[in-house]
Formats: sequence, structure tokens, C-alpha cells
Amino acid sequence: LLGYLVLKIKYQIKNFYMESIKSDLLPEDKNKFEQAAQFFERVNYQIRKVVVGQEELIEKILLGILVGGHSLIEGPPGLAKTLLLKTISATINCSFKRIQFTPDLLPGDLTGNYVYHPGKHAFEFRPGAIFGNLILIDELNRAPAKVQSALLECMQEKQVTVDGQTFALEDFFIVLGTQNPFDYEGTYPLSEAQTDRFIFKLLAKYPEIYEEETIVLRHCLSAIEPSKSEPMCSMYDFLRIRELVDQVFIEPELIHKAVKLIQATRNPKAFGFKKLSELIERGASPRASIMLVQAAKGLAIFKGRSYVLLEDLQRIVFDVLRHRIYFSYHSELEKIDTETILEELVQAFLE
Repeated sequence: LLGYLVLKIKYQIKNFYMESIKSDLLPEDKNKFEQAAQFFERVNYQIRKVVVGQEELIEKILLGILVGGHSLIEGPPGLAKTLLLKTISATINCSFKRIQFTPDLLPGDLTGNYVYHPGKHAFEFRPGAIFGNLILIDELNRAPAKVQSALLECMQEKQVTVDGQTFALEDFFIVLGTQNPFDYEGTYPLSEAQTDRFIFKLLAKYPEIYEEETIVLRHCLSAIEPSKSEPMCSMYDFLRIRELVDQVFIEPELIHKAVKLIQATRNPKAFGFKKLSELIERGASPRASIMLVQAAKGLAIFKGRSYVLLEDLQRIVFDVLRHRIYFSYHSELEKIDTETILEELVQAFLE
């Protein structure tokens, strides 16, 4: 009887919460979500004038920018990753900087240093390459841990500290890191703290045959001039639309499903996955739960909705979790990859 009363009270609280949220969604608010979706369609169209293919990659990068998250992009060379990011920065009219990580790079090259000014007879701060809006860090795993650690404060607190002095970064500050999945010679593995600060790990794929033919035609035929992206919006438009993310409604039941999934990566045996407990060494942190829900809200805005559906969680869960789960040597022996394990967890909690 006591259990029945508890369930009934929870059900009534849930209904009251949902009705109070829905009552706040006035017609003009719904119109804002539709306008935001149309805005992203125009941005996407402008980018695809220059970049052929990679539709899903473009959408996920824009989604990360919308919710204020950094993205890690993995893919072989020659897939126009740099062109894509330069095109995005040109389309949204923000500053773009590219930093090539190498083993001889120093933290000061990233954050900046104090330099003596002879005319003023004093030291003044010279900002490093990290001061900008859209920062492309090429081959992130090429630099040693000392340089990688300089990114931690930048990505989380949006500030840098040099000689005890703190300098704020831009409000619109996004780091997009790339790494090569094949060439591991001369690389340094990313720390868990580093990878956890990326909202997504996205996979850049080879183009289809018709897409590659289009790419070749654009570059080889003199009659076809290469397209250039024209600014069609401002980064401040993204900041304004970002305020809508907090207004997107998500049912407590969906939050419960998302949190259970993340919990299952940390303690598979408690959720009945005895086999996975041998394969997973460390699971995702609570930050993954937050980012999964935030990304689902952003995806709802892309679709012009003021509420999250289960399919939103299903669509982005792999991108949120594939770099946050660390596997034991058993998974390597049995040749079980990340996607297979995530598929099993998603079928259990998000179907």
C-alpha cells in the first residue's frame, strides 16, 4: 500500500510539473523554435555550397556550437575537415584560428606570454593563439601532456591564467580538435580529463562515389570556380538561440533513461550486464549525462520543437559516449569495438 501511494504521489507531481511547463509555452515561444530551425537550415545550406557531403558531420558540429560544446573530430587526412571549419567560421562571421599541434609546441604558444616592451619599460601580456572564437586544433594528440593540459582551463572556464594573472576568453569560444585514427606514431594519448571536455567525438567518413566525383569536378575543371562561403549571420545569433536551449522541455522519464544509461557504463553488473563488466574498465562521468540531455535539447531546436523526444537521445548518444568509455584488454582480445557495446546499452535503455 505504501509503495502504491508513493507511485501515485510521484505521478501527480510529474503531471503538475509537465502542465506548468507546457502552460509557459505561448504561441510566440513556439514560433521562436520554428524560426530557429529555419535559421539552421539556411546556415546548413550555405555551408553545403562549399563542402560536398559530410551532412551528418556538419549538423553535429553546428549542434555542438549551439549548446556551447567543443567537438573532437576523428578521421583520415584529406576529408576537408579544415575547409569545413573555415567555411563554418566564414558563414557565421566569427574569427577563426588554426593551431597545428606538434611535439615541440609550448603552453605559452597557446595561452600567451608576458613580453618586455622597451618603450613602456614594462612587461605586457601578448595573447596566444587560443584567443579567438572558433579554434581548430589540428592533430590534438601530437602535442605532449604539458601542452594538452593548457587547454583544460580554456575549455572549461573560458579563461587562461599566466603568471597568476587571469584573462577571460570570448563568450563565443569553441574548440574543434582533430586527430588521425591511423597514424599513432609520435602521438600522445589524450587524458581522460581532456576527452571529457569534448561534448562529441565525431567521425569524418570517406565520401560516396557521386560526392567524390563532384569534388574532383570542382577542383579540376577550370570552368567551375571553387565556391566561397559568404557571411549570412553573426555569432551573436548563435548566442541568442542558445538561450532557447534552457526553454526546451524534457520529460523526467527521458532524463531517467539517460542517467540510467550513463550509470550502466560505470557499473554494468548492477544493471545485469555481467559480460560488459569485464569489457569496460571505466565508464562515463556525470558530465556525460548533462551533455547528453543538453545535446538532445539542441537537436529538438534543430527540428523546430520545444520538447525532446526519445529519438533525439538515440541520435546523439553514440557521439556523446564513444570517447568517454575506456575498455579493458578483454575487449581487445575479443575484438569488440565501442559501437557494439554502445548498441547493446542503447537497446536496453533507449528503445
